[in-house]
Amino acid sequence: MTQTLSHQLAQFIERATWSDIPAHVRHEAHRALVNYFAVSLAGCSDLDVVRAATLFSRFNGGGEAHLIGRAEVMDMLSAASLNAMSANVFDYDDTHIPTILHPTAPVAAALFALAETRVISGEQLLLAFVLGVEVECRIAMAISPEHYRRGWHITATCGVFGAAAAVGKVLGLDARQLVWAFGNASAQASGLVETLGSAAKSIGVGNAARNGLLSALLAKEGFAGPDQPLEGERGFLNVFGEQPRLDEISVGLGERWALSANTYKPYPCGVVLNPVIQACLELGRDRSWALEDIQRIELTGHPLLRQRTDRPDIRLGRESQVSAQHAVAVSLATGRAGLAEFSDAAVSDQRLRALYGRLQFVDDADYPVESAQVRIVFHSGSVLTRNLDVSLGSLDAPLSDHFLEDKLRDLNAYGRSGCEPQPLIDALWKLEHSNDAGALMRLASL
Repeated sequence: MTQTLSHQLAQFIERATWSDIPAHVRHEAHRALVNYFAVSLAGCSDLDVVRAATLFSRFNGGGEAHLIGRAEVMDMLSAASLNAMSANVFDYDDTHIPTILHPTAPVAAALFALAETRVISGEQLLLAFVLGVEVECRIAMAISPEHYRRGWHITATCGVFGAAAAVGKVLGLDARQLVWAFGNASAQASGLVETLGSAAKSIGVGNAARNGLLSALLAKEGFAGPDQPLEGERGFLNVFGEQPRLDEISVGLGERWALSANTYKPYPCGVVLNPVIQACLELGRDRSWALEDIQRIELTGHPLLRQRTDRPDIRLGRESQVSAQHAVAVSLATGRAGLAEFSDAAVSDQRLRALYGRLQFVDDADYPVESAQVRIVFHSGSVLTRNLDVSLGSLDAPLSDHFLEDKLRDLNAYGRSGCEPQPLIDALWKLEHSNDAGALMRLASL
């Protein structure tokens, strides 16, 4: 087979071993999975996830795989989709910098569904997970930021390749079969930015997990695809990108790892809002002023901040997760920024909505996405300003392991799953030494 870019990437996946993965990347894989189960346990009782699970159960192909935080047992394709949706529904999942792709949900959901149908060791699953994240993030880097700017939801469109690569590794696909898996995935890559703020966004993420799993399973059965599914004239990169940078995929394979650029959210909202919320929480701490005293709020940040979050006319909690107007109002007013502050009830609070129209954006391309300035101008003429150069949860201020453990406990309580968090946390940190990775799913379900 000709050494195409697609084949080069496939060959890397085929040959990679656990000993090739640096210790810090191994640890980051564990951290990513702790965060994955945390956000999935929060989303398990979301009304839209419940609706989807109820509908899926009507077409269930057999009970093989568990749903995180729930009692249903589904066929592995359905379980992969639903668990990825649950992880993504609150926009609380991890974020790769600078692509803003949420890498874990599509890959982990597919892998754990497969791990309940055959015995897979923790080391096998972790290696496949690292490789799946590597594939989706490198593909995303090759077409970012133009891809997202054109309206494609990058987690859904690129996540399907990560899931296919990860599952293909566990299935023992050779390079030719992995290229087929990429071709099968390319035929199913979809997802639109227009869906952000609605439940439909999570369908794309669920499909990335399901269809990536399906792509690899088909390839194992000899279901063939094109020789250049990624770089071909009408392949994924050229159709979904503008001027794809192929070196982002090929250069530094096995030397530079995408998980090293992964981050975790302290707040359930779009990642560009992290510095804004932190600045507002600090401004509102021990405040001696009333919300009614505010004349305007000036929000300075990278233009991406306005492009992604200028949403004053929201009506639902789901929409509030990508609304700077709501994030600023609720964090200033309540001094909190958890899931309850981004709910339907919070959005209906007229006291908060009165602040929405007082927000003004100031675009400054010199600001990194993890930075922001919030400036409050009062009717009295006085001004309060908070500059945040590095926000909590960014690459330069990462969340600690302890923070992620507490996040799992808190979100498990919020989702009311009834699962015991501590055994799950312990098992996640010890996953590398487990002989049965699928056992984690039984700890995370009812």
